[in-house]
Amino acid sequence: MYYIVCANMVVTEMGRQAAILIYGVAMAAVIVGVDFAFFRNRFWERLAVNVGIVLVFGAFYFRFLRRP
Repeated sequence: MYYIVCANMVVTEMGRQAAILIYGVAMAAVIVGVDFAFFRNRFWERLAVNVGIVLVFGAFYFRFLRRP
């Protein structure tokens, strides 16, 4: 019984790591997409929007994905 509980914990941890990896890839894709679509030659605006996107993704992470 103990082995099954440990195995479930390992699978859950692996799924959590995969979800965080997918979340990070999605954040990178949004940043690159917004950069190319709207801010190609504007450095400061691009930097400000990228920081804003990271802050929004961070807020969603801490609200919904962080372990209780």
